[in-house]
Amino acid sequence: MKKYLFRFESLLLLVLGLELLIFSRTGSNFATSTNLFEVLRLSTEIGLLALVMTPVILTGGIDLSVGSLLGLCAILFGKLWRDAHLPLALAALATLLLGAAAGGLNAVLITRLRLPPLIVTLGSYSLFRGVAEAITRGVDNFTNFPNNFLFLGQGYLFRTIPFQVTILLLAAIGIWLLVHQTSFGRSFRAIGFSPEGARYAGIPVERRLSLAYVLAGLFAAVAALIYVARVGQAKADAGTGYELLAITAVVLGGSSIFGGTGTVAGTLLGVAVLSVLKIGLTLSDLPGELAGILTGAILLSVLAGEALLKKIFARRSQRASANVKSASI
Repeated sequence: MKKYLFRFESLLLLVLGLELLIFSRTGSNFATSTNLFEVLRLSTEIGLLALVMTPVILTGGIDLSVGSLLGLCAILFGKLWRDAHLPLALAALATLLLGAAAGGLNAVLITRLRLPPLIVTLGSYSLFRGVAEAITRGVDNFTNFPNNFLFLGQGYLFRTIPFQVTILLLAAIGIWLLVHQTSFGRSFRAIGFSPEGARYAGIPVERRLSLAYVLAGLFAAVAALIYVARVGQAKADAGTGYELLAITAVVLGGSSIFGGTGTVAGTLLGVAVLSVLKIGLTLSDLPGELAGILTGAILLSVLAGEALLKKIFARRSQRASANVKSASI
């Protein structure tokens, strides 16, 4: 399986290389270090959601609510700061706690009531967006945040590196350690392959699932704070469509939607492919609608390549086992 994932990530790396080659020739100022950091800056929120979606999908679940929760957390942060007159730090902390609590709501419905994650998070997707629109009545937004907060999404370290990139890097390291270097990560895969088998093996399935969805809510709140700092305002439609981009990045990165298979490195490659595609089309003066078309085409092509690699890998395994049997005879 590790060899297969390595080959799949190599295929995705080839796609990313082709994107860079094409847009370097067609896009003005694309092949510059400044643009590289701009790609990283604009992909931070999607990257955070995709990273935390990885353990969720590894368990065989899905979370369609993270984009809506991002919008709700953005509104709640603005409300707490402007109308409740909380200090920025306290408003941000309360927003993180509310995001984790929203993820906990999904976790309770999924683990306690044994409801399908798709149905639960589809319902909370509508719930969170509806609450955000109800709070703002669809028109109110929150602006005039102080500069020390806006630095989170607009500031640069050493006048070069966007500050939020450091947050994305720390999050990537944390999720990588969780997924690949701890027993939690192994239990996520075991649950994805067989929840009942994981229970018989002594894994606390409900606790692991709860952790995955609470983390998803927490990261959605972090992404909300970065989003507000980057655009300078909080409004109800923040994060619209982000959940689909995050899921696409994870699946594009080689994670099986049925659970059990996937890597953090693959997810980051998936985010990079989508981000480079969007920025490259913009700098090449091509219609923005092409992003959706090409994203779908790339996803289908990579999935087709994945299926082909699986067949090749399966045939080689069968040949190897057949050779071992013949040698033993």
